[in-house]
Amino acid sequence: MELSERKRKILAAVVELYIASGEPVGSKSVCGALDINVSSATVRNEMSALSRLGLLEQPHTSAGRVPSQKGYRVYIDTLMKRRPISKDEQRYLDSLILPEAYDPERLLEGAARVLASLTKYAAVSTTPNGESGVIRAVQLVQTSRRTAMVILMTSAGTMKSRLFRCDFDLTPEILRVFFRLLNEKLAGVPVADVTPAYMQSLAASLGEMAMMMSSALEAVAEAAQESMRSQVCLNGEVNLLFYPEFRETGIRRILDFLSRPADLCSLLADPDGSLRVLIGRESKRPELQNSSVVVSPYAIGGHNAGAIAIIGPMRMNYSKIISNMEYLSDTVSRMLTELMDFD
Repeated sequence: MELSERKRKILAAVVELYIASGEPVGSKSVCGALDINVSSATVRNEMSALSRLGLLEQPHTSAGRVPSQKGYRVYIDTLMKRRPISKDEQRYLDSLILPEAYDPERLLEGAARVLASLTKYAAVSTTPNGESGVIRAVQLVQTSRRTAMVILMTSAGTMKSRLFRCDFDLTPEILRVFFRLLNEKLAGVPVADVTPAYMQSLAASLGEMAMMMSSALEAVAEAAQESMRSQVCLNGEVNLLFYPEFRETGIRRILDFLSRPADLCSLLADPDGSLRVLIGRESKRPELQNSSVVVSPYAIGGHNAGAIAIIGPMRMNYSKIISNMEYLSDTVSRMLTELMDFD
């Protein structure tokens, strides 16, 4: 769609004024926001033309205009001025996320919590799906005289742990033997191959050690199965209750959608690994037809691993939010890559 420069400026002004105020925008307000001299009558005519093009809507006959879903799309794609994140904002975001940087799942939970707090919208993060990865290493941590923890790390960036208990005392020497055998047998094995049948075959290959290691093998199998499931971290959904846009459009339907992890994972999945803004019906989810979704993927070791996202009203400060989310997802990518010790 080809718009004149004046129409472009007027459309951008309407979107930005509506985002700031939440009230339908009149021609006088637009005149005051423009950097060109133009009369209110001319602005009204241009706004009427933009309405005929489907870029603006008029909620009531005597009211001003508001952006349509199509208008938001044109604004984001061609008119929006990106707002760079300042050094102070970077340091602030770092201070919020750094305390969770020692554990992958806590880091992603922290990212969702930070986003919900910053935006006052619902925020979501997905943990890596290890189904396509291979086992990188198995670590063992003793937790008591007869219990220890298996930590399974995969090439997809997942790190899952399970406790196991033995009916004998675990010594450092025994744990070293367990560690050596588990890594000899499992390092490089595709996670999806760690089935009950595979573990039975592995146990048979261990000979007399199989009985001693039975609980550890069971813990490894459980950790492998869990690593193939992407988990959803949801935070701030109660924030949506305070937006008037949702009071008439079924907040219950939105909250019901947010309660379904599989649907959230499907919405956030993106093989291209690029930031996306889904406006209204673009999400292809009837529950979100009056919402916007901003999805920013993160990577581990250069490979797309998951995403962080916000869900809120279409009237949101896209420029600021996109900059914050890009920085946060880049930070999560860096921290997870370091945490998983990827080269």
